Amino acid sequence: MKTSTVTDRTIYEMQAEICKTLTNPKRIEILNALKDGERTVTELVEILGVAKANVSQHLAVMRHKGILTTRRVGVNIYYRVSNQKVIDACSLMKEVLFEQHAAKKKIVTGV
Repeated sequence: MKTSTVTDRTIYEMQAEICKTLTNPKRIEILNALKDGERTVTELVEILGVAKANVSQHLAVMRHKGILTTRRVGVNIYYRVSNQKVIDACSLMKEVLFEQHAAKKKIVTGV
C-alpha cells in the first residue's frame, strides 16, 4: 500500500482551499463572466447586478488565491482567469449537476 507523500497532502490542501474559495455562488458567476476573456470591475458590476464593493471583494479573494490575474491599462484594471483549466473544471462540475438533476427528474416523473 502506497503512503501519501507530503507533496500529495500539500496538493490536497491547496485543492481544498481553491474549492473553499469557490463555495460562493457569486464567485462562480464571476468566473462564468470571465470565461470568454478579461473584464473590468465596471463590466462585471453591470453583468452581475451587484454593488461594486461586493464585486471588488470577491475579485480580491480570487486574485489572492491565484484564481484570477490582473493587468492595468490607465485607470482600468482588467481581470482574467489565470488558468483556463479552472473554467474547464467548473464547466465539468456544472455538467455533472445537470445530469444529476435530469436523473432525479426522470425518477420522480418516470420520463
